[in-house]
Amino acid sequence: MTAPEKVSGPASYFPSIEKKYGHPIQHWLDLVEQRKTMKHMEIVNWLKTEHQMGHGHANAIVAYGLAQR
Repeated sequence: MTAPEKVSGPASYFPSIEKKYGHPIQHWLDLVEQRKTMKHMEIVNWLKTEHQMGHGHANAIVAYGLAQR
């Protein structure tokens, strides 16, 4: 039996984001997708301003969301 693969990169923040902000990651990824005409840092700043999200958490969500396109 092998150990589960350790999550790295932006997705490593997901458990703490869900716990801290009370929404599943898909909620945040949907918000990022709705702002697809905005630049990376514009979306990060929007999450920080509108949802009082910390910079690291906002950046992780946006980086992951944009990479999935």
